[in-house]
Amino acid sequence: MEAWHLIAGLGNPGTEYARTRHNAGFMVVEKLARLWNVVWTLEGRFGGKLAKADFEGRRVVLCEPQTYMNLSGDAVAAVKEFYKAPQSRILIVVDDADLELGHLRLRASGSSGGHHGLESVENRLGTRDYARLRVGIGRRASEGREITGHVLGRFSSEEQAVLEKVLDRAASQVECWLMDGTTVAMNRFNGAAEAPMQKDS
Repeated sequence: MEAWHLIAGLGNPGTEYARTRHNAGFMVVEKLARLWNVVWTLEGRFGGKLAKADFEGRRVVLCEPQTYMNLSGDAVAAVKEFYKAPQSRILIVVDDADLELGHLRLRASGSSGGHHGLESVENRLGTRDYARLRVGIGRRASEGREITGHVLGRFSSEEQAVLEKVLDRAASQVECWLMDGTTVAMNRFNGAAEAPMQKDS
């Protein structure tokens, strides 16, 4: 039987944090759930919301940890264990303030880059070897390294138009990852959302 793919979008639960920049990961998996017409359920035993889908023959479980960002790994690890998702079939979607708004960056592995959600996932899985999709939210030059107010703020009306393009492209990149793997999805979709998609030669 086809092994499960686990796609977890990271963020903070509750209306206070809804649609904030730090919840870009939530927004991507919610976009996928809408595209695939699947319903979220709150699963207390996992500490998260889950939505199960069948995408082109791939069994997928979408996850939104409800543990707050710093403990995201608790939910990810619990879902991974229950659904027996192999390491190679895990994708974590997060915001990235060091990446310009409108840009996407998929990688097969790597460091957390100081992102507390990725740090938690790394600690609970015991490895950095899992795919991660970073969604750029940018930063204000005047803020330096203290960006709490920025990441917990909501997108401006001007940023919303860019955000919608990013979410569309991110959803397409995830679908490409499911069908063709990390390298192809990186080559086709990494970069600016407005840029034309790169086709393999």
